[in-house]
Amino acid sequence: MTRSGKAAFLTQDGAPRPASRQRVFITGASSGIGAALARRYAARGDVLGLVGRRRDALQALVDSLPGQGHRVYALDVRDRAALHAAAQDFLAAGPVDLVIASAGISAGTLTDAPEDYAVFEAIFDTNVLAMVATFEPFIAPMRARGLGTLVGIGSVAGVRGLPGAGAYSASKAAVRAYCESLRVELHGTGVRVVTLAPGFIATPMTAHNPYRMPFLMPVERFAEKAQRAIDAGASYRVIPWPMAWVAKLLRLVPDALYDRIAARRKRKPRSGERT
Repeated sequence: MTRSGKAAFLTQDGAPRPASRQRVFITGASSGIGAALARRYAARGDVLGLVGRRRDALQALVDSLPGQGHRVYALDVRDRAALHAAAQDFLAAGPVDLVIASAGISAGTLTDAPEDYAVFEAIFDTNVLAMVATFEPFIAPMRARGLGTLVGIGSVAGVRGLPGAGAYSASKAAVRAYCESLRVELHGTGVRVVTLAPGFIATPMTAHNPYRMPFLMPVERFAEKAQRAIDAGASYRVIPWPMAWVAKLLRLVPDALYDRIAARRKRKPRSGERT
C-alpha cells in the first residue's frame, strides 16, 4: 500500500479524507449497509477486504469498485476460524486501519414458539458473537501501532424491546453495551471504537417490514453519514439524526406507558410468515 504523507483534505462532498489510503475490512459486504460502505470507502481510494456469504455478490461488488488490491472472503461470519483466517490474510498484506462489523440478520421471533429458538441463536451468533470474532484479530496489531478504528453496527431497535423482535432488539442492545465496554478497555491505546445505530435504512433487511418506518433513509445516504461520523471520531452516533431524538425519548418513557404503546405495534414477521 502506498502512503502519500500529504495533509488531509476534503472529498467532493465535504467529508474529511485521510492523508493517505486506508486498508478497510468490512463484514456483511455482499448487500445493504456493508456494500454501501464498501462503495463509499473505495471511492476515496481505500483498499478493502470484503466479507460476505455470497461470493457472486461480493465479486460483482468488487468488479464495480474503483481501485486495486481489494480482497473477497466468501464465508459465514459465524465460522470464527474462517473469519480469523480471512482477517490474517488481509493483515498479511499490510496494517489495517479500519474494521467495520456490519454483518447482521433480523427476523421476527416468539419465545413461546419452540422452533424460534434456533432463530434466536442465529441472530445472536451473527449480530453479537461474530462482531467479537471480527474484532479479535485486529486489536493486538492496532494496539501495537497505537492506531486503528473498530466500528460496530448496532440499531435503534436496541434502545427498547420491540414486540416480536426479542432476538433482534436484545442482540442490538448487546452490541451497544459490548462496544461501549470495548471502547473503555481500549481507552488511551490509540484504538477507537465507534458504535453506529441506524434507524430505518432502505436495505433488503427492511424491505418487507409490514409497518411504517419513519425517517426511512436511502442506504447510500446512510453510508455517507456513517463515514462522516467515523472520520469525526464519534463514539456513538444514531443515523439519521431525527431518530436520535426518538431514541432519547423512548428511554424516558415510563415502562407502563411504553408497554401500552408498543403492544399495539405491528411486529416483524417470523421466518416463513407472510407480511
